[in-house]
Amino acid sequence: MENMQELYDARLKRVADAVALKEPDRIPIVPVFQAFPVYYAKKWTIKDIMYDYRKATDVYDIFYDHYKPDLGWDPILFYPANYMEKSGITWFKWPGNQIEEDNIMYQFIEGEYMKEDEYEEAILDITKFMMNKWIPRSFKNLSGLSKIDFRNSMWFGHMGEFAAFSDPEVISTLETLVETGKMLMDWFIYLGEYQAHMKEKYGMPPLYAGFAYAPFDMIGDSMRGTREILMDMYDHPEELLRLIDVMTEFAIKDTIAGCSGKAVPYVYYWLHKGVDSFMSDEQFKKFYWPSLRRYLTEVAEAGLVPVVYVEGAYNDRLEYLKEVPAGKVIYNFEYTDMAEAKKVLGGHSCIAGNVSAVDLTYGTREKVIEDCKWLIDTCGPGGGYIMDTGTMVDDAKPENIDAMFETCFTYGAK
Repeated sequence: MENMQELYDARLKRVADAVALKEPDRIPIVPVFQAFPVYYAKKWTIKDIMYDYRKATDVYDIFYDHYKPDLGWDPILFYPANYMEKSGITWFKWPGNQIEEDNIMYQFIEGEYMKEDEYEEAILDITKFMMNKWIPRSFKNLSGLSKIDFRNSMWFGHMGEFAAFSDPEVISTLETLVETGKMLMDWFIYLGEYQAHMKEKYGMPPLYAGFAYAPFDMIGDSMRGTREILMDMYDHPEELLRLIDVMTEFAIKDTIAGCSGKAVPYVYYWLHKGVDSFMSDEQFKKFYWPSLRRYLTEVAEAGLVPVVYVEGAYNDRLEYLKEVPAGKVIYNFEYTDMAEAKKVLGGHSCIAGNVSAVDLTYGTREKVIEDCKWLIDTCGPGGGYIMDTGTMVDDAKPENIDAMFETCFTYGAK
């Protein structure tokens, strides 16, 4: 019988060696799966799991009984529907809420949750802005937060501030926050239980310590919207840069505090709007990269390992990516030229990716094997490569996922 602790330790070491630019005993494989475990197990639907998240245990066990990555997901990507319904979240839809099919992945609804004329307000006091503006716009059942303000509470100013808690809308909001807080805490406890289960049953470490975003994307994804923030680079450049600085400051502190001391050091950064086709090199250098570089550097210097999930293509940005501590960051590429990435970043930063999600879904087993061998031959020499899918995987062919794992385990071994 396999010793699960030894398996666990060996997998941690294999990935850590790749990060440190050493050649491990074989190429590590850390694929990012989304709906695929649900489709593969064929036991529950996405709707089933989102409305009863403990059903995810069956799904992920079936998945891990067959597939053995070096780091694995817990079911965190399937958010609890009870909390979302109770809070009245406005920027999300899922099976059972605006999506009729039970087995379709949820969707993000982008919107302008911060208005063009609100930059100064957000810069002055981001906490007040989030409480009074962003949350009420983003969660229809939390509108009472717009009426709470503690800034003038000193001396007897608190009397006026505390009186707001008699407002029925505020009372309803606070009751909702208590209920949703309990729902979320129960979910977090379950995720911790499943991570312990992964270690005990499969000898598998979790894939993440936490999640992060580029400061530019924090504003563009969930506050201003893509079109609006790209226009703001022309119409409000100084305000945008000042707000980016605000976001960067607290993001660094929160990430280090929240991710330190976890079972693994890996902090996943999801990059969205810095791709080659979204902004010029000059704009990237001015608006996107400086704050992200600082964020990555300070998190790495705190002993954590940023895993930068570079969505889209960064063929024109590769030289910038060397401006972080060497041997401390993983760059995970979707469409970037991997031969060029190895040429530029080899010996400096670990790279990961980019087994094509298109080939995994529509291609042949032979094509997947060919692609994986090319990636191992191209990116593996000298260490510093982790095999991963180019993007999150949903409805791939199981035989193609098999091919990816088998090639990594055999061809990718020393």
